Amino acid sequence: MGKLIDLEDLVLLRERWRREGKKVVFTNGCFDILHRGHVELLKAAKALGDILIVGLNDDDSVRRLKGPQRPFYPLEDRAAMLAAFEAVDYVCPFSEDTPLKMISRLLPDVLVKGGDYRPEEVVGREVVEGAGGEVVIVPLWRGRSTSEVIEKIVERFGRDGR
Repeated sequence: MGKLIDLEDLVLLRERWRREGKKVVFTNGCFDILHRGHVELLKAAKALGDILIVGLNDDDSVRRLKGPQRPFYPLEDRAAMLAAFEAVDYVCPFSEDTPLKMISRLLPDVLVKGGDYRPEEVVGREVVEGAGGEVVIVPLWRGRSTSEVIEKIVERFGRDGR
């Protein structure tokens, strides 16, 4: 079994990790165009526990959330890039607009989001805290966002890519 995993297999592993007393950390996102902010978020998330699970929006949900021109990379590419990070233990795609179903099934010990969120805005916060877990907000790396990367590319190369 590699790092790319479906939810049902992940739920079975989660039960084992719970019995073993391992601390499970969960974060999620589109991870459309990877950048330093993503790297730092993943490293910080991994430092909070034993197992880091990344919920990854599938292509249709990225389009619904970000618009028709996204994602830039298809799901299989985004999953492969995330799986290549040492900090990431498992990548689990999901098709809903939010990871609430996945969070509710896994009940991670720690739910992590980037500093562009306030704790009360984090999807799944009530579920995780209700089960005794915690929500951690990792500070943003200024100037390191997907939107800013796209803006820089357009500024430097124009809309036609030259």
